[in-house]
Amino acid sequence: MTARLGPGQPRKPEGHVPPATHTVRLRSLNRWQAEDLRADLADLYVESCATAPGWEHRGREEFLRRLAGGIRQPGFAMLAAEAPGLVGCAFGYPVRRDGSWWSGFRGVLPREVGQLTASGQVFAMTGMVVHPSERNRGLAGRLQERLFAGRQATLGATLVDRANRAACAGFRSWGWQDIGVVYRPPGPTVLRALVLPLAERTAAQAGGPAHHARTQRLKENQR
Repeated sequence: MTARLGPGQPRKPEGHVPPATHTVRLRSLNRWQAEDLRADLADLYVESCATAPGWEHRGREEFLRRLAGGIRQPGFAMLAAEAPGLVGCAFGYPVRRDGSWWSGFRGVLPREVGQLTASGQVFAMTGMVVHPSERNRGLAGRLQERLFAGRQATLGATLVDRANRAACAGFRSWGWQDIGVVYRPPGPTVLRALVLPLAERTAAQAGGPAHHARTQRLKENQR
């Protein structure tokens, strides 16, 4: 049995002199590896989230519930960031063509989003955690980019608690577009539905100009 390293607590071998800067390695995990790391991932989540005293347990359980639900989905993918201790993660899975992922959406789902969903071109990022020590080092952007890289998708999707204004602003700064709200109990009362056009990177592999045009229309409709 190996000892677990706490978030942001890299192993220091005897006689090792730490470098002036550290390197964060991104590692892909399959569903079984993610399951094995679930306790460490939950520890990272609790340490990384600013929660009111006494809410740590509830937040941890909610994270584990979301992680377990993702692991069960076909096409589940996860990235772990290590330095070498665990300092971040991002995970998600392809959105089903039946549109059930958008359940609870208020109003009319944008036509382009519905079309891309029906054609299997949407990948949902359902979780991202970055340790506070890495938040000003660009790790969140690296995790997002690598998670979507190589996916057969032209649109990324995620849901964010509307009350978490900092998170919503952060996603918008990375190019995500707000398309409306989703009500989905028993989680946060209102979630912001955000999408990220990926056509610029994947058009050549996923249908070329047709896909690019569709996501360009989505951008124009959100202005």
